[in-house]
Amino acid sequence: MATPTVAANAYASLAKMMDRGGAEKAGAQAVAGPSFSALLKDSVGSVLEAGKKSDAQTMAMASGKANVMDVVTAVADTDVAVSTLVSVRDRVIQAYEDIMKMPI
Repeated sequence: MATPTVAANAYASLAKMMDRGGAEKAGAQAVAGPSFSALLKDSVGSVLEAGKKSDAQTMAMASGKANVMDVVTAVADTDVAVSTLVSVRDRVIQAYEDIMKMPI
């Protein structure tokens, strides 16, 4: 399991990515559904929110205001969200590499 410092740095990095990647091009064509970047932004945002919730529960437990079961549940939810995000990232990278290997 990650240390609190590593987790805090990961959440800070995610927040920076959200701020930088949030602006969309004004001249882009309208599409039928949400863009890939919008879906990605929402996914990263949900992982970030899960991490913040986990941190808040941990801090509340440290001050004696939270139930241990709530903290364990929040940390487990965050772990699942981060694992899912990493799996999707790995699949996207693999798909990109497969596309780059295709002959033209």
